[in-house]
Amino acid sequence: MAQIDERSVWEKIADQLRSRSMWMLHYCTGCGAVELPPSMTSRFDMERLGMGPMATPRQADILLITGYLSAKTLRRVIYTYEKMADPKYVIGFGSCTINGGIYYDSYSTINRLDYYIPVDLYIAGCMPRPEAILNAFNTLMEMIRKGEANGWKRYKENYEWYKQNQIRSLGEVIVHDEFHE
Repeated sequence: MAQIDERSVWEKIADQLRSRSMWMLHYCTGCGAVELPPSMTSRFDMERLGMGPMATPRQADILLITGYLSAKTLRRVIYTYEKMADPKYVIGFGSCTINGGIYYDSYSTINRLDYYIPVDLYIAGCMPRPEAILNAFNTLMEMIRKGEANGWKRYKENYEWYKQNQIRSLGEVIVHDEFHE
């Protein structure tokens, strides 16, 4: 049975355009971040695909999580994700974002990032090579064109479930520091 695409013509056009201009915000928490500079420089040149780095969450379309997260950094990742405009996409690098990587049994390491924010795509490898990173971006671009990259919609529809998981692990999600109070 064929799947029916319920998106309007304008949504399909917007998805085509979105997939060609993606701005990234790096949340470099681990060794996966080492592979980002080679992905951006002349050999692999991510900008030819329409991707570029951004400095703030309000300008970014993609949130890159490039390593393991502690409870303290997870709080800031959630805060950052919620500041991004819709539509927004999350890519998790390597095993750290799935199972905590080498720190899987630490009391403060978060396992299963997708319990706290929706992850649209995981990149396999520890650390993923630039080739894998570019392949993942091409996959994400195709998912956006097809209307399949909809983690931001899942977050809205299942907000209470995500919030319960966040509170269970963090106690509260509010960031307490000199910049957020």
